[in-house]
Amino acid sequence: MTRLPCGPGNPVGIIGLGAYRPRGVVTSAAMAAWLGVDTDWIVGRTGVAERGWADVGETVRMMAVHAAREAMAAARIAPDDVELLILATSTNPHLVPPLAPSVSHDLGMRRIAAFDVNAACAGWCYGVESARALIASAAVRTALVVGSDRVHDIVDAMDRTTAPLFADGAGAAVLAVSGETGVSPAVLGSDGSCAGILGTQPSSFSARSRPVVSMDGPAVARWAIEALADTAQQLLARCGLTWTDIAALVPHQANLRLIRTVSQLLAVPGHVAVADDVRTTGNASSASVPLALHRLLAQGRARSGDLVMLIGFGAGMSYAGQIIRVP
Repeated sequence: MTRLPCGPGNPVGIIGLGAYRPRGVVTSAAMAAWLGVDTDWIVGRTGVAERGWADVGETVRMMAVHAAREAMAAARIAPDDVELLILATSTNPHLVPPLAPSVSHDLGMRRIAAFDVNAACAGWCYGVESARALIASAAVRTALVVGSDRVHDIVDAMDRTTAPLFADGAGAAVLAVSGETGVSPAVLGSDGSCAGILGTQPSSFSARSRPVVSMDGPAVARWAIEALADTAQQLLARCGLTWTDIAALVPHQANLRLIRTVSQLLAVPGHVAVADDVRTTGNASSASVPLALHRLLAQGRARSGDLVMLIGFGAGMSYAGQIIRVP
């Protein structure tokens, strides 16, 4: 079995995964009708045939709880076994308080460490690295990392640049001390010089109107292609691996054309399954990577023991990636 580098401290692994997909689905055909474009125009530019849009009752908190429960069930652990909960989200409807303590309460956890991370679409991968480092240092032994977002709440439904892409959902993983490394140290970074190409306007403190996502699509694509490719190469080099060792690549599900462009740029070999969950889920921000990983496993395109490369990237502009062993 190919070994992953541990880094200082305890080896850490993922022992359970969970997901929550909204009940509501919006097809690209339906969206094309209200945007006044052809369905093929949306699918050709984004690769998205349908996306999950949460209803009123499917809040960021509720979706996070459901994904977390499934992850704990898969890991066969009880709420009392979890010592840390990290919630990655950029769509908490309140500036204060953070949602993680409420999610931990809903899960029946008491007085555990719980905090939010906002690194937009890279947030869940940042959360996984934060949990890994804390477990490695023996600060905690078990952690729950959840990504949950309702991005359609902050999208202008008539904006042809953003409306076809963004969606909702939640994904989760349980991390714990492991006999063998199952989560590599991460590659992390950001480029604040490009912060203006993707974000919400106006400020949430503005009384004029609600914030909505604004995106310079071509600039984001150029930045993302470079960041994704560089992160993948750094991960392989730091872990002493080649694509021969990797069973699957799970990049942030921003856009299918972008994912395919990067796969070609990296010369990803045919045996590596490249996640394409964006086709039926859309871009669910911090939930994107765990949802895509969860579906890849459900489809049998990656199996227990396989090494999988995860890469999140998005607003900030920020990026994060790690290589994991499938539980």
